[in-house]
Amino acid sequence: MNGSMNEAINESLNQSINQSGTIWRFCLAALAVWRMTHLLAEEDGPWDAIANLRARLGASIFGRLMDCFYCLSLWISLPLAVWLNGGWAGIIGLIVHWLALSGTACLFQRMTETSTAAFPKVETIAIETIEGDQLCAVVRSEAH
Repeated sequence: MNGSMNEAINESLNQSINQSGTIWRFCLAALAVWRMTHLLAEEDGPWDAIANLRARLGASIFGRLMDCFYCLSLWISLPLAVWLNGGWAGIIGLIVHWLALSGTACLFQRMTETSTAAFPKVETIAIETIEGDQLCAVVRSEAH
């Protein structure tokens, strides 16, 4: 009786450890998706490598893909969703992991992006010059 009780307790502990490991794997995968997507869509990269790649891709489908964080997060999250799902079997689980990873990366992006609303666009109305030197520029906000 004691042996079966110990086995039941050990099995219960192993299940909770495995579930905890799954949560941590998902969290790490979600952070990795956000980081990689942010690097490719928003940053220049080390030695401007990502900016140069983006320039070479231009207006091709891959170049446009690198301009959209949300689109790119879907493709970056796919291999990690396969890893979390344990392979391609179980298509529903794979789709749930895929969308959850991409959605989490999109939420991280929303939480970390900076607003440019504090710097409204301005329009130069007139610049007076005397003997080639600019004296004064009148500017106004476009949103009045």
